[in-house]
Amino acid sequence: MFPKDAAPLHGVRVLDASRVLAGPFCGMLLADLGADVIKLERPTSPDETRTWGPPFHDDYAAYFLSCNRSKQAITLDLGQPEGRTVFDRLVAQSDVLLHNFLPPSASKLGLTPTRLHDLNPRLVIGAISGYGQTGPWAERPGYDFALQAESGLMSITGPVDGPPFKVGVAISDILAGLYTALSATACLHARQQSGHGYTCDIALFDCSLAAQVNVVQAYLTGGQVPKRQGNAHLQIVPYQLFATADSHLVLAIGNDAQWQRFCRAVERHDLADEAHYRTNPSRVRHRAELIPEVAAILRGRRTSEWEQVLKAADIPHAAVLDYAQLFELDQTAARGMKVTVRDPEGKPVDLVGSPFKIAGATLPTPRMPPRVGADTDRILGELLGYTAEQLADLRSRGVI
Repeated sequence: MFPKDAAPLHGVRVLDASRVLAGPFCGMLLADLGADVIKLERPTSPDETRTWGPPFHDDYAAYFLSCNRSKQAITLDLGQPEGRTVFDRLVAQSDVLLHNFLPPSASKLGLTPTRLHDLNPRLVIGAISGYGQTGPWAERPGYDFALQAESGLMSITGPVDGPPFKVGVAISDILAGLYTALSATACLHARQQSGHGYTCDIALFDCSLAAQVNVVQAYLTGGQVPKRQGNAHLQIVPYQLFATADSHLVLAIGNDAQWQRFCRAVERHDLADEAHYRTNPSRVRHRAELIPEVAAILRGRRTSEWEQVLKAADIPHAAVLDYAQLFELDQTAARGMKVTVRDPEGKPVDLVGSPFKIAGATLPTPRMPPRVGADTDRILGELLGYTAEQLADLRSRGVI
């Protein structure tokens, strides 16, 4: 019987054998939803992101803190036969396995879907890679920056007359983590009826391409390679960043009624009456004439003044905030998007909060990301029955 008000993934065990960002981010999302997530690292070469700094909190890199909250950690050398034996036993006791090994490495380690499902027929596998398990690029390692370039994402990002830009965060990794989490939870639901496991083949390349939604679809529909729009929108006008008298402001006019209200609010009835500007398709076609007019208007007042005018007229807009301003907002606090946890020494550590808010479920309280192998003895003892003597032997041989 599922406990009343339990977290959605209560009772689900995830073995997270991934590293860096896409897989660990996925594992963290599953932990946020109540799964019991065990992070697996090699004893001699743990997750690289533990060293990706500064900044650090003691020996915790901020990068590692960002994608490993609420997990437990074990060390295990899959390169040794004894390590693979322990791993196989963990797989048999898990609901989900996450890994980001390239196909040749996965095969060498025995992480093929066929073998894994022989060990656990109900296992849901999240296999994350740069280019997927099939295709001519399947064996190529995948790096977020390269994937942003190859997926077309950089071709549409950046200034109109400047070079292609990457997104300011490793968005290809984040997208792959999100798609993997969605796939895994869908498969957990499906196996309740089917009774069998699934393999989710998630590629950063595919996710980055699919996430370009309307822009890539515009190419498929119209056959024209889109040019970079900078901080403008390919299909909506005016919907972009504008300079004000003292800073910058996003104006996000998404329909014709909002356009009319904007024109009245800024006392430019001539723009409201101009036939070329009455509908969005026409404004898109006449972008080159209209945008300088709007830009000249917005340069006339400070951002704070425009915020009052636009709010009164119910016009979508936003000031551009930095992180210091962001974490001073009452909205950020009200949504719990900064949480304070305690490190093993009891010192407070601020982390980014989880975006999940689910009525009818009690989500777990966020916990500090684990130190390397912090839970190895407890997990292998409680879950697999290893004795203290057996664990000491495995440790002496570098297996754990």
